[in-house]
Order: sequence, then structure tokens, then C-alpha cells
Amino acid sequence: MKMRKWGIVAIILALVAVLALYPLDMYISRPGGAYNLKPLVEVVGGDQDEQGTFSLMTIAIGKATPITYAFSHVSDKMKLLPAANVRRHGENDEEYSIRQKKLMTDSKMHAISVAFEKTGLPIERIFKGIYIVGVVPEGAAVGKLQVGDLIQSIDQKKLSSAQEFMDEIGDKSAGENVSLQVKRGGQVLTIPLQLQTLPGTDKRVGLGIQFEEEIELRTEPKVDIHTEDIGGPSAGLMFTLELMNRLLDEDLTKGYNIAGTGEMLEDGTVGRIGGIDFKVIAADRQDIEIFFAPDDELPIEVKRKNPQLVSNYEEAKTTADKIGTKMKIVPVKTVDDALRYLEQLEEK
Repeated sequence: MKMRKWGIVAIILALVAVLALYPLDMYISRPGGAYNLKPLVEVVGGDQDEQGTFSLMTIAIGKATPITYAFSHVSDKMKLLPAANVRRHGENDEEYSIRQKKLMTDSKMHAISVAFEKTGLPIERIFKGIYIVGVVPEGAAVGKLQVGDLIQSIDQKKLSSAQEFMDEIGDKSAGENVSLQVKRGGQVLTIPLQLQTLPGTDKRVGLGIQFEEEIELRTEPKVDIHTEDIGGPSAGLMFTLELMNRLLDEDLTKGYNIAGTGEMLEDGTVGRIGGIDFKVIAADRQDIEIFFAPDDELPIEVKRKNPQLVSNYEEAKTTADKIGTKMKIVPVKTVDDALRYLEQLEEK
């Protein structure tokens, strides 16, 4: 009888473990946290006298399990996301993670560029290569190139721009062989590859990759942004404000605890992001007083296909009203909108 009892207990424990740990091919998002940017943003010789804080906001996202799948249907603090809403077609978890890190890197680059432009300080942009963010299924690069690879030269010719890369490939024909010098992690590899007609096209020839320029910035003073395991582009606006606060003598925070979200584009526009409702919830939990939200304008075609979609600001305001926070939600289309708001803000 005792052995039978222990057998039943073991079965129950195994079932609980499966329900709690078995990964489903979908994701769960939750409110994350606020990260004070002062210890994350390093500016050599920069101003350190701010009385308030600028913080980036995160959401937590991970694979769903049977238990979290069930809870997501009854909790407004958990949201179920189909895999197609998180990963690109054909993208695995590792490639998704690499892409998120690349988005964060680009976010930091744009923030530094905009901050130095706004403060009138010198900045130099150096082309480093072609960064692969996706490999097209059935394209020439399958099995040869990987997400995260950096193409530095073609047929021993060092690349100086993305346009040069496209011109070099565009001048070739299907069936031609090319030799690529590729940086992968700490290694530099020479990879031979035969060009093919791009899938879904009649004549265009290529490697079958999705790519971006890899740029290194050199600034005076030197800056660095330490993001560790945080991914995605949504901290761009707050990076820009923190950098400017350290580069200028004045205290842009005016003594307030300020957070926000939004991708920083190269022209200073604040781009739309996902999960802003959970970021508002997380900000309220951590006593944020002012929250900047992208006031994006949805294209008519997007609104027609998705009539339920609203701007980031509208969603943030609705969430703030729902949870009854005293936090001020401020709409911004550009970094200049945020700067104008801070300029008219009274000292705390």
C-alpha cells in the first residue's frame, strides 16, 4: 500500500513538472521592470549631478508552458503571443535572441548619434561590414552563412559601404562563385558560395540574406552603454535623454523619476514599440512620476486591416486610467518633444 501511495505521488509530481516546465511553441509576456540608466550609461568626464532619474522599461517574455498558457486566459498581467508574433518565419530561438541583441545595439547607436548631434559634439561613423539578421530559406546562403555573421569582404575586396556590397553582388550572375570573408564570433572565416536567383523572384541574384550595416561610432567624449542581457530597440529614447543629461551641464530630470519607451530613429523620431501596456504597469509599481510614450500615427491601410489598433500613447493612457496611476503619461513624436516638455517642467 505504501509503495502504491508513493507511486501516485511520483505521478502527480511528474504531471506538475510537465505542466509547469514543458515549453509550448508560443510565448507569454508580463510586466518587467524599470532600470535606472545612470549606472548603465558611461560618459567619460560627463556630468553626474542629476537629482532625478531616467529609466528604461522592460517587459518579461518567455516560452509558454501549459500552466502559464492557462493563467494567461484569466490574468490581465499576462499576455499570450503566438510564435509568429515574436519570431520571424523560419527563425529559431537562438536567431531570435541574436536579432534582439542587434536591435539593442542599433538602438544604442542611434541614441548616441542623436544625442551628439543635439549637443553639437563631434562624432565619427566607421563602416565595419554587412551584418546578417536573417537567412532566406532555400537561398544560396543556407548552410553557409548564419544570423550574426559579419561580411567584411567579397573576393578579397574589403567593403566600404552597404551600397558597395549591393553593387558587387548585383553585377554578378546566377551560378557565379564568390569568396566571402566573414567574422563569426572571434573567428574570421573564408566562405565560398555560389550565387542563386533569389527565392520568389525571376531574375534577381543574391546571397539570400537579410542584412544591415554594422557601424562603429567614435565620439569625444567617449561613451558606452552597458545593457547586458536586455534586447530590443525600445530603450532608444531614454538612452538619448540620459546621454544628453550627462553631456550637458544642466539637469534635464529637474529632480523627477522619469521613464519611457520608444525606438530612437536616426532623424530623432520616436518609433512605435510593443508591450507598452505592461511597461506602464511596471513603471507605476516602481514609483515613476513621468512616462514618455510614442505618439505614433498608424497608416490608414494598417488601421483598415487592424481597426482595433491604437497609437502607443493611446494604449498607455488607457492602461494608466485603468490602473488609476498618478503617473503623468506624456505623448512624444520626436526627441525634441520630450526635450520641450522637460524644459517647461518646474524644478521639483
